[in-house]
Amino acid sequence: MTENSRGDPDVPPPEQEAVRQRLVAEHAGTSERMAALSRDFEAIVEANALVAVDDEHDPEGSSTAFERAHVAALLAQAREYLAELDLAMDRLASGDYGRCEVCGEPVPAARLEVRPAAPTCVGCADRSAERRR
Repeated sequence: MTENSRGDPDVPPPEQEAVRQRLVAEHAGTSERMAALSRDFEAIVEANALVAVDDEHDPEGSSTAFERAHVAALLAQAREYLAELDLAMDRLASGDYGRCEVCGEPVPAARLEVRPAAPTCVGCADRSAERRR
């Protein structure tokens, strides 16, 4: 990544297309994962409805409740990631992709390789995580 005359990160067109394709592929993979999780969730709910027992008194009820909650949490994470990918696509289109939203410094390429939707550099992400604790 280079910087343009405004000091903003410039993603060269060939690299920009590669980034766009990576984000699109991540989006598609996450959408597929969400579809599979939705099917799993529906199967858990359906199986539970056929038995018609409550979670508290059924010996397997607690594991069923755990499975349902686990799949619901994975679905929520996938929805959040889709939103992050959409924002990353917006940043790419506006020329802000690869620039930390907090401090304005470039986001290291290694971080973007691992987390293509990352809006912040490692330092700002660490500080944000510390504040949440």
